[in-house]
Amino acid sequence: MEITGAVDEVRKQVKEWRKQGLSVGLVPTMGYLHEGHKSLIDRAAAENDKVVVSDFVNPIQFGVNEDLATYPRDIEADKRLCEQAGADLIFHPEPEEMYAPDFSTYVEMQKVSERLCGKTRPTHFRGVCTVVCKLFHIVMPDRAYFGQKDAQQLAVIRRMVRDLNIDIEIVGCPIIREKDGLAKSSRNTYLNPKERKAALVLSKAVFCGEDMMKKGERDADTILAAMRKLIEAEPLAKIDYVEMVDADRIEPITKAEGRVLTALAVYIGKTRLIDNFIMEV
Repeated sequence: MEITGAVDEVRKQVKEWRKQGLSVGLVPTMGYLHEGHKSLIDRAAAENDKVVVSDFVNPIQFGVNEDLATYPRDIEADKRLCEQAGADLIFHPEPEEMYAPDFSTYVEMQKVSERLCGKTRPTHFRGVCTVVCKLFHIVMPDRAYFGQKDAQQLAVIRRMVRDLNIDIEIVGCPIIREKDGLAKSSRNTYLNPKERKAALVLSKAVFCGEDMMKKGERDADTILAAMRKLIEAEPLAKIDYVEMVDADRIEPITKAEGRVLTALAVYIGKTRLIDNFIMEV
């Protein structure tokens, strides 16, 4: 496995693979990799001849007073996980390699990016779309792999690929959870033991809503009220949002019909965590 921080070296390597007729998968990450990321790399390795993992904390998707400076980083551990999972190349650039000093071109999106996380993080998806679009142009993969935990991000990327006619297959992969149910996240490391226990309220609310829908409940307000009640019973939890939307358009729905995304964002202390479930009804 190789690692490079240079755009030109990534392009050179991928061109060499292309000459050999090999397929290429891309797993975009912000590093500090865990089993959730490993599941994406495993899938990419199973479905492609070569796998590129980008390991880059993207500054332009962080808002003012967010955790850019403190976001966890451990490239040595990332390298070990990537090698174990079968990655062939890690792209680990510095911000200066990705963004020129006078960088001024962004990928903007409307509607799909405006609700849920986009409501409280208004510049977030502009940063996500811009960096992912850049990674697509650098690597030119056949397929790119994203986790469902970031369900709105997955919908945004799929819409960008459709709208801009980007010839890449977007593969969504299931949420990977801890044994007690908490969705795996690099930000879980921010939690102290008391907060870590309190954070289970997210997955409990998700499982509650999912169970209600499986038992036939279709009224969005009824489902969301039950989920909020669970979260509000936890003193350390503060709700950002709990919403039910169309999973592709990210538009609010009053009744669970079609492909439904029920998503939540909750502050546990100062740490903002997200979780969700998607169900075909």
